[in-house]
Amino acid sequence: MKQLLKIGLFFLIIMSFSKMQAQEQKTAFDHNFAHVVYFWLKNPNSAEDNKAFLTSLKKFMSKSEYAKTKFIGEPAGTSRDVVDGSFTYSLILTFPSKDIQDKYQQEPAHLKFVEESQHLWERVVVYDSVGL
Repeated sequence: MKQLLKIGLFFLIIMSFSKMQAQEQKTAFDHNFAHVVYFWLKNPNSAEDNKAFLTSLKKFMSKSEYAKTKFIGEPAGTSRDVVDGSFTYSLILTFPSKDIQDKYQQEPAHLKFVEESQHLWERVVVYDSVGL
């Protein structure tokens, strides 16, 4: 009986480790193409606007077929001359290629997010780059 419990525990640990590795691979930063977006909301102090924006953004991220890395952030509160912390939210997405990123631009989830949320922002800045 003890041997069966040990074997069962061993398999449970292996399965958990495998699941963790699969999750890491799924969200690993892809160095081929990075799409970094900064949003400035019109009313950054509005709890209602922030909630609406984040709800729409998270829904979009959960449905995106193409984005690999999916990072949503806010200013870190660092204060150095070279740091611009004036944005409300940032978004970092990675893709295996420019062609895949082009498909992402036209995917229904992305277009729906823009439709739902564009009235909430006053400015958006995008930085796209490819890895060396």
